[in-house]
Amino acid sequence: MSPSEKMQFQLTLRRRGISDRSVLKAMDDVPRELFVTPPDREHAYRDIALGIACGQTISQPFVVGYMTEQLQVKPDHRVLEIGTGSGYQAAILSRLCRDVVSIERYRTLADRARIVLADLGYGNVEVIAGDGFDIPANLGTFDRIIVTAAMEEVPQALLSRLDPDGILIAPVGPHTGSQMLMRFKRSGDAFQPQELLGVRFVPALKGVAREL
Repeated sequence: MSPSEKMQFQLTLRRRGISDRSVLKAMDDVPRELFVTPPDREHAYRDIALGIACGQTISQPFVVGYMTEQLQVKPDHRVLEIGTGSGYQAAILSRLCRDVVSIERYRTLADRARIVLADLGYGNVEVIAGDGFDIPANLGTFDRIIVTAAMEEVPQALLSRLDPDGILIAPVGPHTGSQMLMRFKRSGDAFQPQELLGVRFVPALKGVAREL
C-alpha cells in the first residue's frame, strides 16, 4: 500500500465516524491486501466488500472498524469470532485483545486464514474449523463475541457463552436481503439488545463444509 492509499484509507474510516484510536491503529497496522485474493489486491483499501473463496466475502473496512469499535474490546479480553472468513477481522481483534478464538465452517477458509495469521506473527489467534452454532463446551466463555455472518436470530446457547457484562455483536435478519447489526450486553441473566446499523452479510449456516 502506498502512503497516499494508507492516508486515504484512514481518512475514509474517520470520515465515516470511526474514532477509537486503538481501532484505527489496528486497521493501519494489519495489511489488508494479504487477506484478499491476488486479483483484488489493488482494491484492498477501497471501502468495499470483496469476494473470497467458498462464496464468502471480506467485509468493507468501515463495517469491520464499526463492529470492532462497538465491541469495546480491552487488552485483557478473550474474544470469540463466528465466521473467520479471510481472517482479517480476527487479525484486527488480535491487535486489541489477549486472545481470539475464531470458528469457520469452511475448512478451505480456516486453513488459509490460519497460514496468513501465522505468517504475520499473530500468535494469539486460534482458528478452528467447526460449526458456529455448536461451539465446543471446552472453549468456555468469552468477554466478547462477534458474528460475521447473518443469523436469523441469535441462539440463546451463543448468548450464554458471554461472561458477565459481556458484549455480543451480530447481523440479525433474513439470509436474503439486509439485516440489522445488533449489540447485546449481558446483565446478569438478561441480554439487553440494541439496534446499531443496517448491513448486508452472507448467511451463517450450520455444520462444517469443505468448499462450495
